[in-house]
Amino acid sequence: MGNTSSLKSHMSNAERSGVFQLTKTSLTEFPTDLSRLAANLRTLDLSYNKLRSIPPMIAHFQQLKSLSLVSNRLVSLPPEICQLARLEVLSLSDNAIKQLPPSMAKLVNLRSVMLANNQLTAFPTVFAGLKHLDFLDLSHNQITEVPDEVKHLFVSELNLNQNQISVLSESVAECPKLKILRLDENCLQLSAITENMLKNTKISLLAVDGNLFELKDIHHLNGYESYMERYTATKKKIM
Repeated sequence: MGNTSSLKSHMSNAERSGVFQLTKTSLTEFPTDLSRLAANLRTLDLSYNKLRSIPPMIAHFQQLKSLSLVSNRLVSLPPEICQLARLEVLSLSDNAIKQLPPSMAKLVNLRSVMLANNQLTAFPTVFAGLKHLDFLDLSHNQITEVPDEVKHLFVSELNLNQNQISVLSESVAECPKLKILRLDENCLQLSAITENMLKNTKISLLAVDGNLFELKDIHHLNGYESYMERYTATKKKIM
């Protein structure tokens, strides 16, 4: 574990601010002393350490809104994480997570989830139906298929760059709020990009470079003009 005096200093500050941040200190275990802060801690950041697991006591942090565990050595999450009812931001990029507990479907206040650069092989349908979830980053994993359940995602941005996706359900066109869909560097054939996906959606940015077709070929697909109208209109708003 990291330096004891440093830990005490951070805890003293956190008691006043509700924010505890202890990064790049080579922590190998979750600091059990943090339980003293459970009643009022809103932000917990233990990124860039060497944590291999998160203990069940994480459930005690009922006020937590932001949890960041980026760049550790996690391979899984405890089911008790589902008890963080107020959690809005979950940052877990750069770990070795292979699957997520089904109980995460109970985190109904999630707004942003970062799971880039892990070892997920299956699309995490656990996030389907979470109506406040706006951003989901699953890039740099080993996902091979986007299933029909994707239509129940309420995100406005879904990042699936640099996976191994060869099957993309047309149900993605049914996502009610999806505007940005990133699929760069996967294993998709041109046939995966359907007319419905281009024409009958809100998607205004579809990134599909580095797949098993030439990017220019998408220009000839039915529905491409409709997509470009949305893309251009969105670009004008930003400018």
